[in-house]
Amino acid sequence: MSSDFDLVIRRGHVVDGSGRPGLDGDVAVRDGRIAAVGQVTGRGAEEIDAKGLIVTPGFVDVHTHYDGQATWDQRLQPSSWHGVTTVIAGNCGVGFAPCRVDDQDRLIRLMEGVEDLPFPVLKEGLPWNWQSFPEYLDSLSGRAFDMDIGLQLPHAALRVYVMGERGANREPASADDIAQMAALAEAAMHAGAMGFSTSRTLNHRTSDGQPTPTLTAAEDELMGIALALGRAGNGEGRGVLQFVSDFADPVAEFAMMRRLCERSGRPLSFSLAQSPVAPLGWRKLLDLLEQATAAGLPMKAQVAARPVGVLLGLDLTLNPFSLHPDWPKAASLDEQRRLLADPEFVARLIANPPAKGNALGTALLHRWGDMYQLGSRPNYEPLPETSLAAQAMRRGVAHEVVAAEWLRDGMIYVPFLNFADGDLAAVGAMLAHADTIPGLSDGGAHVGMICDGSFPTTLLTHWARDRDHGRLPLEHLIRRQAHDTARAVGLADRGLIAPGQRADINLIDLDRLALLPPEVAHDLPAGGRRLLQRATGYRATLVAGQVTYRDGEATGALPGRLLRGATSR
Repeated sequence: MSSDFDLVIRRGHVVDGSGRPGLDGDVAVRDGRIAAVGQVTGRGAEEIDAKGLIVTPGFVDVHTHYDGQATWDQRLQPSSWHGVTTVIAGNCGVGFAPCRVDDQDRLIRLMEGVEDLPFPVLKEGLPWNWQSFPEYLDSLSGRAFDMDIGLQLPHAALRVYVMGERGANREPASADDIAQMAALAEAAMHAGAMGFSTSRTLNHRTSDGQPTPTLTAAEDELMGIALALGRAGNGEGRGVLQFVSDFADPVAEFAMMRRLCERSGRPLSFSLAQSPVAPLGWRKLLDLLEQATAAGLPMKAQVAARPVGVLLGLDLTLNPFSLHPDWPKAASLDEQRRLLADPEFVARLIANPPAKGNALGTALLHRWGDMYQLGSRPNYEPLPETSLAAQAMRRGVAHEVVAAEWLRDGMIYVPFLNFADGDLAAVGAMLAHADTIPGLSDGGAHVGMICDGSFPTTLLTHWARDRDHGRLPLEHLIRRQAHDTARAVGLADRGLIAPGQRADINLIDLDRLALLPPEVAHDLPAGGRRLLQRATGYRATLVAGQVTYRDGEATGALPGRLLRGATSR
């Protein structure tokens, strides 16, 4: 008997990405597109019973760093374990194209420092079969993935390509430099770049400690590039603008971004988080953003679903004893655990601390009051009384004693953004704001310190289901992570379960949806290790109508491809 559709999902609770209340019904798929929604009478060549499951659009993650991984890997994990069916890479002004042969190591060191991707991994993994940005896109266009991927033109690579050493040393760009960067940016948009990204934060440094080349780029340089995006496409404009900034002077910095958006006509987004240094600064930026959007400007703030936090562990980049002179860096993990169980060794660590004045130790490794045991059921909104410092005080022991015990058992979580108040109330307010979208997951980066590609799962579990107070409607969160993120980067053909839309779909058992603890895998090029995090509860994920994952396991289908620019429905 012939089939009317390639696949029909039956009896699910469809939360379609529009923000409207979900409805029980069916979803039919034909030729990679959604063909019908509601009570579908036709038959599918394959049928999936989704009774008891929610049916959502595939999630769109607009802030990742899969620029390198996409050149050697077909599965963009961990994101694909969390319902993500489209990612945008090339964020924060860092990437690998354009790049002259002599600058390859320079860009690797920048990515190593900014995104914690080890030099040997990138040195062995990157094929470098490109120099220009269009050639980089061409190198990816023949590859198949478990999701779609779009790339932005990174400012640091562009600046070094045009200015060489002057660009790397953050010297001012001349009028000729700006003209060259603008021409290359316009060509990149025509080749299929999703946009242009830049970084203006001191947190972004090369592995040898130098600030990112774009840190102090002047407005005329940024404006020249932004106007080039506005000219692309026969004057209709192409691509988006993405910024990360310290906002040392938030009013002046935002005013500059507003001028860039206004004059170029291109959508602009920026990273927004609560800083422990200025805990209320995010409110001021949202006020300024409201004024801009009220004036009709297409601006958004990208916000995280939970704290931005570092993981410390024996098999990770850092642990609380990394700077101690007596720490046996070269010892095996088993030997390190054995030593940490020895009270005499721990006493020696306490007696011989790192040299005073070490910024890393002060800022991160010895912030005992901000350290929490991650455990087998990760809790990203821990109570202050569960901190390492609080436990040490209750027991009357040194902080290092508790740290040694926790390290033997697993990983230590150190939230450093979005947790200045000891809770996630600020995050809830950001997520609820009309001018924000979920972002900042950094999937594919920070492989030895951060594992936030699971942000979409946190949205559904913590914010829609589990939080004691301040929960947000499931329909609102799914709209934000699917429809709104897609539209923010110019993708109009996905993020919504409606006829004609791309059949990127998740089937989720919301009751069983849960994050598993991060784990370490040694599967990168050159034997490099990375943090990965799985989840339970994703019964199936579809990309272009093909089931790519069932119950968290890859099916072998690889329908994902390189995106070349914006899409229409």
